[in-house]
Amino acid sequence: MKKGFVLGVLFILPLVAYLFFASGVNHFSKLPVLETSIGNIEAFIKPNDSLQLKDKITIVGFLGENVAKSKGNLFNLNQKVYNYFHEFSDFQMLMLVSKGQEKELQKVINELDKLTDMHKWNFVYGSNTEIQSFFTSLNSPYKLDAKMATSQVFIIDKNEALRGRDDDEDEGKLYGYDASSPAEINGKMKDDVKVILAEYRLALKKYNKLKTQILE
Repeated sequence: MKKGFVLGVLFILPLVAYLFFASGVNHFSKLPVLETSIGNIEAFIKPNDSLQLKDKITIVGFLGENVAKSKGNLFNLNQKVYNYFHEFSDFQMLMLVSKGQEKELQKVINELDKLTDMHKWNFVYGSNTEIQSFFTSLNSPYKLDAKMATSQVFIIDKNEALRGRDDDEDEGKLYGYDASSPAEINGKMKDDVKVILAEYRLALKKYNKLKTQILE
């Protein structure tokens, strides 16, 4: 019985992994790069010095001075995206917040903390000028509101480039995903994160295979 269980696990796990990455409706071999050079977060006040965009798949959002009103968007992201991907070591969330919003943000964090493991949620503080500068570097068609906030969130890859769709059926070029829409987050965004995770894992598999061949 134990042997049968082990064999079953060995068979099922690869199948589950395959279905995870193949289940999306968006079958890009790679998720298109829409902007190769974006801003950095060096000027922002970070929770720790090790926080960076390099070598991480990052979901970036802009809360600005609108933390309380953005709470619903954060809960959508938490339920539809973060809880689905947070166990991947190279995945993280990053929200840009205006200085002076620390108390409001802590209230939201306390609520989220009751629902999920927060270790991959990151919040950094900056001036409105710094937030606008980073947002502008994405070169997207969207705009921040008067509170330096937007419901749009973005996928940044390990090379600090903006990823999205260049042939989206609704938008043509899709730079960001509307966090206020559970359908878009649960559909297009989740699908695209699967694609980029699969892309990096395929690249790693090819690298390890080539390395083995060289060593042989």
